[in-house]
Amino acid sequence: MNALQTIRIQDIEGYQIGNAEYEEHATGVTVILPKGGAVTGLDIRGGGPASRESGLLNPLAANDCVNAVVLSGGSAFGLDSATGVMQYLEERNIGFPTHAGVVPIVCTSCIYDLILDNTKRPDAALGYQACINSESFHYKDGNHGAGLGATCGKICGTDHMMKSGIGSAAFQCGDLKVGALVVVNCFGDIFDFETGRMIAGCYDYSRKRLICSEETMYAMQAAPGLFHTNTTIGAVVTNASFNKTELTKIAGMAHDGMARSINPVHTQHDGDSIYALANGNVKADLNLVGTLAARAFAQAVKNAAYSAQDYRDLISASSINR
Repeated sequence: MNALQTIRIQDIEGYQIGNAEYEEHATGVTVILPKGGAVTGLDIRGGGPASRESGLLNPLAANDCVNAVVLSGGSAFGLDSATGVMQYLEERNIGFPTHAGVVPIVCTSCIYDLILDNTKRPDAALGYQACINSESFHYKDGNHGAGLGATCGKICGTDHMMKSGIGSAAFQCGDLKVGALVVVNCFGDIFDFETGRMIAGCYDYSRKRLICSEETMYAMQAAPGLFHTNTTIGAVVTNASFNKTELTKIAGMAHDGMARSINPVHTQHDGDSIYALANGNVKADLNLVGTLAARAFAQAVKNAAYSAQDYRDLISASSINR
């Protein structure tokens, strides 16, 4: 009997996940709401992150409980979506207790998707709607939520990038469940981590073929691309029990999964960030969970590529890999 089972991220108890979009403006928000809060770690590997409350996730910081993690489009403008998430939580008396009332702890990371549309960005209203949608687990991979405006393969500029999106994957090993959620908006190319085959990235639209960004970088002897206009952001969720220091390590191990599926990765052109949330009581080995997190993250990146659909003038992996 196979000890590892593939499950859906919806099968990991203790979390609500919701998407919301401004579809006509190519941007959106995805929110993760751990029921009762979750101990959370964070590992940032990219050179240009857009984030909110990330300092609270330092293992030396006092706070241990996070009430929401928000993944948003809109670059730093999209951080405003967290205001709507805070409103939703405050209305339900969820947050850090103070003498003046609760203060929801909402951590946020954003991708730069302003290339497709810069007229409207995720705001408080969209963040609030994503929370409402999470009540019925209104979540889908692909061109949804924060993945609506996600693209990949930008070393040769916007004329050669492809459509990517948001993806998820999850596994169960005994009572342990580990899942990953990722918004793939990378500078580099996307690969099938199981075969090593490039499935999306820099694309020659006239010749209808993929262009290897790594080889192009060597030929250019540089990586010009689109400076700080990329980021792969995501989260690992589990029903296990860990402290913040352990979850920071798990988030770091999950980055190995990102590196299996994206190349080049963790560049100065990216803001690659991974959260790790624990909201359960299953006792599990840290190395096992970190290894599962890396596998789930690699699979989630692959799923993000294949679930994305052609959008506006951009082609997707689902079209060129039929």
